[in-house]
Amino acid sequence: MLEHIRKNNVDRFAGFGELYDRHRPSAPKEVVNILEMYLGGTPDTVADVGCGTGLSTFLWLNRARQIYGIEPSKDMRSMAESKWEAAGRPASLTFREGYADDLGLENGSIDLVTCSQSFHWMNPQPTLAEFARVLRPGGVFAAYDCDWPPVLGVEMEAAYSNLYDLAERRAQELSPQDQQAYKWPKDQHLRQIQDSRQFRYTREIVFHNWEKAGADRYLGLALSQGGTQAAIRLGAQDVQEAAEQFSRTVEAFFAGEEKELLFSYRMRLGVKGSDKDN
Repeated sequence: MLEHIRKNNVDRFAGFGELYDRHRPSAPKEVVNILEMYLGGTPDTVADVGCGTGLSTFLWLNRARQIYGIEPSKDMRSMAESKWEAAGRPASLTFREGYADDLGLENGSIDLVTCSQSFHWMNPQPTLAEFARVLRPGGVFAAYDCDWPPVLGVEMEAAYSNLYDLAERRAQELSPQDQQAYKWPKDQHLRQIQDSRQFRYTREIVFHNWEKAGADRYLGLALSQGGTQAAIRLGAQDVQEAAEQFSRTVEAFFAGEEKELLFSYRMRLGVKGSDKDN
C-alpha cells in the first residue's frame, strides 16, 4: 500500500477508541459457528487483523490455543490491551502492532485469519497474498462487516444515514489531498478474494444478530463512524450541528426506553487449498 494512504487510514481512527469500544457491536457468536463449520472444528491459531479495540478478537478466548490481535492504531490497540489486562492477561491472547500486508507471522502457522469491519481499509491484493502465506492448507480467511445503519425503521435509519453521508462529504472536502483516507469497496471483497487466486473455495454469507440498545448506544454508533469523527475534528460546524440535532431526534424516539436493533452482517470468506491443489 502507498505509505501515505496506509498512514491516513490508521490516523482516521485516532482519538476515539473508548467511544468506539463502548458502542460498536461485539462479533456475534454466529461468527464462531460459521467459521468452525468451514474449518471443520475449533481453530488452534487465530489472527484477527485490524482488530481495533478487540471486539472480534475476544470471541476466540478460551477456544483457540493462540490468538493474535493485530492493529496498527496505537489508540485502538491500547483499548484492547486494557481489556486484556482486565481479563487477567490471558497468555493465549496477544495484541501487537502490525499491518495487514506484513503480519510478522510464520508461513503456514495460522488456522484462521479474520477482518471484522476492517478489510476495506487494506490494500486487498498484497493483503490477501500475506494472509495466504500465513494460513495453513485448509485454513480460512473471513472478512465480515455490518450494514450501516442497523435496522430500526424509516425515521431513525434516515436520520442516521443523513448524518453519515454529510460527515463523509465534509471529511473528504476538508482533508488535504495527501491526508485523505481511502476505503476499498466492500461490495468488491468477494471478487478481490477470488481474483487473488489464493483460495480454492470462496463465498459470501449473510446473517443477522439482534441487540438491545438505548438512545445513548444508538447515538454512540453514529458518532463512532470514522467519517463523523474526522469531519468534526476538521472543524465542520454543520456536521457538529447535525450531530446535535440527531441526538435530539434519537432521545425523542427512544423516550428513555431500550429498542431492539437488528445488525445485518456480510461475511466474505476463502478457504486455502492444499499444496496438491496448486
